[in-house]
Formats: sequence, structure tokens, C-alpha cells
Amino acid sequence: MKPLRVVSATLFSPRGGSAFVARALSRCLRAEGVEITHVSGSRSDLEGDAGDARVFYGDLDVRAVDFAAALASDDPMAFAGGPGEAPLHPSYEDRPGQADRVFAALDDLACRRQVAAWARALEAAGAADADVLHLHHLTPLNAAAAKVAPGVPVVGHLHGTELLMLEEIAEGADWPHAAAWAERMRGWAGACARLIVAPGNLERAAELLGVPEERCVALPNGFDPKVFRRRAVDRDAVWERELGFAPPGPVILYVGRFTKVKRLPLLIEAFAALPDRAGPSPTLILVGGHPGEWEGEHPRDTAARVGADGVLLTGWRAQDALPELLCAADVLALTSRRESFGQVLVEAMACGLPPVATASQGPALIVRDGETGWLVPVEDRAALAEALDAALADPAERARRGAAAAQDAAERFSWPAIAGHVADVLREAAATRPEAPRRAASAS
Repeated sequence: MKPLRVVSATLFSPRGGSAFVARALSRCLRAEGVEITHVSGSRSDLEGDAGDARVFYGDLDVRAVDFAAALASDDPMAFAGGPGEAPLHPSYEDRPGQADRVFAALDDLACRRQVAAWARALEAAGAADADVLHLHHLTPLNAAAAKVAPGVPVVGHLHGTELLMLEEIAEGADWPHAAAWAERMRGWAGACARLIVAPGNLERAAELLGVPEERCVALPNGFDPKVFRRRAVDRDAVWERELGFAPPGPVILYVGRFTKVKRLPLLIEAFAALPDRAGPSPTLILVGGHPGEWEGEHPRDTAARVGADGVLLTGWRAQDALPELLCAADVLALTSRRESFGQVLVEAMACGLPPVATASQGPALIVRDGETGWLVPVEDRAALAEALDAALADPAERARRGAAAAQDAAERFSWPAIAGHVADVLREAAATRPEAPRRAASAS
């Protein structure tokens, strides 16, 4: 079979779940006869893989677009720069005081700056000669692709955060350019040959974006079975290294960003409401919170407000450090108000760690309540505290559900199997390429 030439791209520097998805998929797609060049935002001012795309995507053909010069300028969003640079990416979240302002607050000129920079990056990566483009999220990358590669079909890959912003716009969020960005994003979605969405987001995406459901392909995210697997670890040594001491009691683990939708205050409040029991007290360990990024109340402030002893923050950790942390914990907690998928759930389950999760979109399809973990209603603090207490009180039941979770994850969510489906979607889209360039959505 002839190799499929794909240019994949993400506007953001590596910092959240979509970057891990892009990296894992790109690696596994190579085994499916797909040749990928990946274009990504990057921060060379950060050490390691906390934001530098060249480090994060190290074994891939990656073309990094650096934000370091923009961040050092007077206005990161107005920076022009040269080849290999771009104005700082916007955000789907509105976080006052942060350099990356919400998309819906940016005017037409700011959008055009983004499109121009990313058109330059896609052109340098050979987008016009690709069989198909694989664009993560709905961003000015879509307009840039229409500009430099108008005849190349696009597979859009939604990760849920763009839908959250559209929902806030629909609910009347007070952003000055909200309507213009909603219209752009719907136009970009409409120009995609296919849209990959998490299974729990199919109807939601079709309604918010105004695209036919038959153009959407529901595919879950996955995990790397070589990395995330059940293993014996020296529990005390792991936590001694991470915390400086080993918690004497059971450990509840959270892994992720500190955004409003994750509802960390709810988790901390439920943890504080756990009843006293004989033996050592439990510890809630929060892993994540990309440096300098949070929305609403910081978890440290929440813990102080409710008087929750035993809440510890480790800071951001590289993904290759997570399997050992997951294997050293007793239960994973994910308490999001809305969660498109829940990548950390399948990674934890693959490591034999049973989750306690709120039954929002993705988690409700991943966790089998009573079999592979515990599901509780969204925003129900009492039910959450009750489920956490039940999980902590019964080690044998945790072990039973953890073993079932590992088997379930292996059968349903491994990246190699999912990549095969994505390769089929990319090939189907590539087959729609017309002989003449198609008319594409405009930048504004």
C-alpha cells in the first residue's frame, strides 16, 4: 500500500491532553503506513517537555513554531516574528492575567496575524503536497490550511475544549468577539471532510457546530500499553521521591490541569468531608496544574478554605513519570463538570488503578460503575464523598475493580488499535480530494 502523506498540526505548545493524543497517534500511525510531519506550537523558554515541542515530540518529524519571542515582547498576541515563530496562541479558557487570552476576545486583526503565521508554518511543512491534513482542535490553523493548501482534505480532531467555549458563547458569555469566533469555528468545522470526536460528544458537537452527524467519527482516546501497565512499585520510595515522605494511609490521586471544568474545589471539599476512620488518614495528591495556569480558586486556597488536611500538590509531571505514580496510588479521582473523554481514566485503568469519577460525557462511557470503578452524579459532593469513602474502606474491592479495569482498558482503549481506525478515517478523507482546489472557509 502506498504510504499516506499527512501533515498534522496543533496550535498549542505541549501542555494538555490533546498534545499527548497527537503524539501517541502520530507514533502509532507510522505502523499503519502513514508518513507524518507534525507542526506544533512550542515554548523553547521552558525546560524539558513542559512546552518545548522539539523535546516533547522528539522521535517524530516535528516542525516547532516558537512562542518564546512573542512572550518576551510587549504584547505576545500582537507579535509578528519571522519563520518558525508566531504570536502566542489564544486559549479556549478565559483566565484573567494570563498572556494567552481567550479566542473570543480577539478581534479580526489578531485572527489575521494568527492565520498568517500558521500559513507560513504549514507551507514550510509541505501542507500543499500532503494527501490529507490532520488538524487538532478548531483554530486559525484551519484558515491557514485553506489558504496554503486549498485542495487538501482536512480531518478535524476535536478535543472538547473548543466545545466548552462554544457552549459559554451560547450561554451569553461577555466576550467582545464571541459571535465572530463562533461563526469562524462553525465554518472551519463545515469545511472538514471528517471530524473525529469523542464518543460522548457526537450529538453535542453536531449541534454546536452545525455539521451533520454522519460527517463525525466517534473515536475514543487511548493509552500506550508499553507505558501504562500494571507493575509492582516500591510505593514508599515513589512518594518519598515525589513528596519527601511516604503517606502512611491510602492515596487518592488526581492528574490533570487546574481548569474550572475539572471541579477541583468539589474534589477537595468531598475529601474534607470524608468520615474519620481507624488507622492512618488518607492523602489527596494533586499532580498537574501546568506552571502558572489555573482557573478560579487555586487548589491550595480551596484546601485552606475548607480546612482539608492531607491535600498535597506535586506540580506538573512528564507523562513518562505517571505510570509509576498511578501504580503507587489506591484510587484515581476525576470530578469534572464536563469531560469530553478523560484520558487519565484509561491510563489509570490500564495500570490497575480503579477510578472514582463523575458521570459526565466521557467518564460515563469509560467507567463501568460497580465493575471497573465508581461513578457518581455530576456536582454531587455528598455522593462523591460516599464513593471515595467506600473505595478507601475496602482494599479487596479496590483490587477487584482495578483488575477488571486493566482488562477492560486493554480491550477497548489501546492506541495501536485506535490508530488503525484513525488511519482509515484519514485515507477515506484523502480519497475525497478533488482534482482542482476546493473553495475553503475564509480566515474571518
